[in-house]
Amino acid sequence: MSFSEAEVQSARGAWEKMYADAEDNGTTVLVRMFTEHPDTKSYFTHFKGMDSAEEMKQSDQVRGHGKKVFTAINDMVQHLDNPEAFLGIVNPLGKKHATQLKIDPKNFRIICDIILQLMEEKFGGDCKSSFEKVTNEICSHLNNVYKEAGW
Repeated sequence: MSFSEAEVQSARGAWEKMYADAEDNGTTVLVRMFTEHPDTKSYFTHFKGMDSAEEMKQSDQVRGHGKKVFTAINDMVQHLDNPEAFLGIVNPLGKKHATQLKIDPKNFRIICDIILQLMEEKFGGDCKSSFEKVTNEICSHLNNVYKEAGW
């Protein structure tokens, strides 16, 4: 993992805009994922009965998990200039999702792509471009953790 100081600052600036409204933006990302990729909802037993996007947007569980996802990404973004600390966040997260939760690793790329899409819609293409390398790093490292776990 190698980010220049300029890339770190640019990525942090882009993420700061998204994280400023972590709960709403996290909720939007999850609702899109669940509606555009309905199979992803099967991993969340307490979300299964929610069929409409509006119902999901109002759900405390969806909102809470959206914020949790954004908080985890925020922790990673704060450590882009410290690979050891970055991996200290990514590795246990990946291991838990691979071994305990049994989440298909393709879902990380789906959620990252939706985050980039929302960034572009809200803040423009430059914001999205500043964050693409981060999502690629996150997905790459998560995939490595999954391989180590036998996926």
